[in-house]
Formats: sequence, C-alpha cells, structure tokens
Amino acid sequence: MDLPLEEMESFIFSSGKEKYRARQIMKWLYQSGVTSFETMTTLGRDFREKLPSMARIYRPTIAKIQKSQDGTQKALLELEDGLYIESVLIPGKNHWTLCVSTQAGCAMDCAFCLTAKGGFKRNLTPAEIVGQFVTLRHETKEGAAVGNIVMMGMGEPLANYENTIKAIKILTSDYAVGMSNRRITLSTCGLAPQIVQLGEDVCINLAISLNAHDDETRNRLMPVNKKYPLAELMEACKKYPMPGRRMLTYEYILIDGVNSSRADAQKLARLLAGQRCKINLITFNEYPGSPFKSPSPETVSAFQQVLLDRHYTTMLRKSKGADILAACGQLSGEYTKA
Repeated sequence: MDLPLEEMESFIFSSGKEKYRARQIMKWLYQSGVTSFETMTTLGRDFREKLPSMARIYRPTIAKIQKSQDGTQKALLELEDGLYIESVLIPGKNHWTLCVSTQAGCAMDCAFCLTAKGGFKRNLTPAEIVGQFVTLRHETKEGAAVGNIVMMGMGEPLANYENTIKAIKILTSDYAVGMSNRRITLSTCGLAPQIVQLGEDVCINLAISLNAHDDETRNRLMPVNKKYPLAELMEACKKYPMPGRRMLTYEYILIDGVNSSRADAQKLARLLAGQRCKINLITFNEYPGSPFKSPSPETVSAFQQVLLDRHYTTMLRKSKGADILAACGQLSGEYTKA
C-alpha cells in the first residue's frame, strides 16, 4: 500500500507478471479491503503463493474510538512501531469527512496547537496515510460513508511531501480509492516552495493556516513564518492553480487579544486583496495548559462582519469534537487506557 499505480505496475512487471495484475491487486486492497494475498481470487494460485515472499499488506489498527456529543468520532490508530496517530470522522448532512494525519507528531511548533506539544516523531508512509482511510472504511460503519478527506490531522503534510503525494495519487486512482480530487483538501502552515510544487504535481483543494495579517504576530504564533514570511507565502499562494470556480481557502484561528479585533480583520482584508479566496474562521479550541483563550461570540461576529462587508466569502467553521480533544489543533496521539 506504499505504491501508487505506476510503481505497483513496475513492481509487478519486474516479478514477471503482466502489468494489469497491479490494477487487480489495488482493487482488492482498497475496494474490497482484503488483508491477505490468498483472498485475491482473480490472481492465479501460483502468484498468490509467491506474493508473500515479495511484499506484505499493512495498514494501521484501531486501538480506541472516542465519540463526541456532536457525533464526531476520534480514532486512535496504532502503527507497527508502537506509535499512535489520530484520525477524526466528522459527520455532515449526507456523508462523513475524514481528517487524516500525515506525520506522527509535528515539528512546526505552532504556539496554539496541542499536537506540537508532543514534538515530532516521524513521517508516515503512504500506507499509513491511506491506511487510515482504508481501516476506518472497512472496520467502522461511519467510515463506509466518507465522502471527503482532509489532510488536517497530526503533522504538516508538505513536510512529508513525497509520501503525501503518493497517498494522494492512491486516493484519487480509479483502481484504488477512486476519490475525486475535488473531495480532497490539504492544509499547510505555509511551506511556500512546496505549495508551488504541489500545484504542479496534483490538483486538489488547498487550505492555508494563516492566523495573522502581519509577520510580527505570525512569527509569534507560527515559527515557520520566520523562514517563509507572509510576502513569500502570499506569492506562492497566488501561483497555486485553482481551476473552475474553486477557491483557495485561508484558515484563521481567532485567539482572544491576539488576532481577533476589528482592526485585525481590516488588515487581513488588505493582505488578501485581489485574491480569489474564501476565509474559514475558527474559534480557538482551548485545551488544558494552553495560554490562549477563545474570543467572545460578539468579537467573532464583528470580525466576520468586517470581512463580509469587504465581499469576502467568510464562514465561521464550527469545530466539532472539542469535548474529546478532536477539534482543530487538539490532536495528540496520546494513548490513555479507559
């Protein structure tokens, strides 16, 4: 499950078999969800018996699932080396959205994020990224109804670039998951060069975790800004292709007394002037030990109105799963026994 279609075809061909066998194997892995080669009955018996000496099938295992009062479900998944990651199933009107992780931990050290407090452990493999979807799809009732995937879980997807790209190619392959690229969104803290490269390699929705309108505030909240300041980030975002009517998304976490005043909203509007974009406002999700607080509903409403008055598509994103630490910025991958 580390191999996109082209790599799978090369691997199978090098073993002396026809390339189309790769497509058959991918259908078994992703669409049927099998976990052994023996059950792949469209393959010849001799080939099925040979495959275990060439490769193995791996995906994360469910250690625990917590359910929120609002219906959100947080899955704690165990990896082979004993590390844990978290995925979140978020209910919608007609389908579920799955939030997947791309790293165990995170090295970006954003001041408001609980994931950063545990430090960075390692990158996830393509099998571990896609495997979150496959495991939950075939082992939970809700997973079978997933219609969107957001790469907004633990870690920075663009800091694990090669593996994330491979995972996206598997997710969008008709022979694997078969998900439309319109249904996949990647969220980044702002790795400018990789944003440009991403636009050349794949065509998916992109969300930028912005959270400030000036370098001074963003430096304090997000250390990545010291390497890729706002001017460089904005230039990279302008180069990212969004075909048709799709728009780039800017995510803005509102923190009381830091970035949530009307003046902050006015400056944000000026920063994004001329861009075809939408803005998702997210009220800071408090967690134990955080120095930050959520702004009042009145402050949030006033901030949003400033942007609406300047004709920005601006939505207040309702965070779900906060009571089980499953909301934005709350994932930690910590395993505590019930």
